[in-house]
Amino acid sequence: MEKKLLLISRGSTFMVDAISSNLREAGFTVKKCEPAMKEIAESTKDIDIILFYLGDYLDDIKEDIVYLKDICIEREISLSVIGDDAEVNVLRQTVAEGQIANVFSRPLDIKNLVSVMENVAQGREAQALKKNILLVDDDASFLKMVKDWLSDDYRVTIVSSGMQAITYIAKNRPDLILLDYEMPVTSGPQALEMIRSEVGTSNLPVFFLTGKGDKESVTKVLTLKPEGYILKSAGKNELVSQIKDYFERHKSV
Repeated sequence: MEKKLLLISRGSTFMVDAISSNLREAGFTVKKCEPAMKEIAESTKDIDIILFYLGDYLDDIKEDIVYLKDICIEREISLSVIGDDAEVNVLRQTVAEGQIANVFSRPLDIKNLVSVMENVAQGREAQALKKNILLVDDDASFLKMVKDWLSDDYRVTIVSSGMQAITYIAKNRPDLILLDYEMPVTSGPQALEMIRSEVGTSNLPVFFLTGKGDKESVTKVLTLKPEGYILKSAGKNELVSQIKDYFERHKSV
């Protein structure tokens, strides 16, 4: 499998050139581009790994960062970043922690970076064989926690809104969707209605994630005919068990 990587940075510095050179020596095909929407669009067509060299310019390119985040989600591109704490914190205002595969602090250990990127490349090949779960929730900390629970056994894509989920499944077909019932703007039920209304997505399996376990709330969830529901308070073992049971029941599908 060819190891293709896009290195995003503003301008070319000695450190950026050194990173690029070391990655090429390790067998990577390295593309470079500026952190601008048009360049990112043109440079990510056949890329599945991105390394973003941050700087003090992030506040000036917020729309470009949103675009980068969205394209990483839609195309399942692995995103790693290089930067200090302040720069990473600015980035996380737009890109959720669980959407960043690796963070490399400065001063940079290039040997370690190359080693981690090689592991990412190898992991991408192994990940492609796993079932893909789309996790939809507006709570960033919950997204990260559940992704951590599931990532050993599944390929987990996370999005933070119903509309991001709809955009994702327009180009990708997850094996299972875990959908938060209560979200602002586009709620879980509204998102499910949109999923069911399209021929290409109508049969995608959806589990609702709900914080309410009383009879009335559960009945309301089940009237929408999801594949099932999981209480957010159930904890790791119950969530993992329900998902495992679902895939066991649908092995031949």
